[in-house]
Amino acid sequence: MARFIGRKALLGGCLLAVLAAGAGGWLLLTQNARAVNTDVFGIAIDGYDPVAYFTLRRAVRGTSEFEHRWADATWRFASAEHRDRFAADPLKYAPQYGGFCAAGLALGGKWRADPEVWAIVDGKLFLNYSQSGKDMLAADPKGVIHKADSAWSAQRPHD
Repeated sequence: MARFIGRKALLGGCLLAVLAAGAGGWLLLTQNARAVNTDVFGIAIDGYDPVAYFTLRRAVRGTSEFEHRWADATWRFASAEHRDRFAADPLKYAPQYGGFCAAGLALGGKWRADPEVWAIVDGKLFLNYSQSGKDMLAADPKGVIHKADSAWSAQRPHD
């Protein structure tokens, strides 16, 4: 019984530490094994519309009215048209690396990305954690993408 209480106390302490670290820490902790950058509710890329980056050339939040389920995540869109485009060809619109930070992967980590910090390179959407990550991608897109591709292949869950 004492052993069980000890584990329970340890789990409680870990949970408290995560809560003390704030929501960002919780989201990072819960996503380590995920192939898509989601929040605790399974919403991909903080609810941003992945099609809008291509059609409107800006980051736009989607709504719960227009959702599509793909890759064990719920994707939100600003319109039915965007939802339908994504459903027809999700690989065309989904961000690379499941929406995790491209520069972070190139550096060997798996970091949450800020959907407001993005770039389209060779017709593919890349999200980054910060402007410095976006700048790193812009300075050497082929090098960053090559390193990120290798890291993503090694880190992502395989079937």
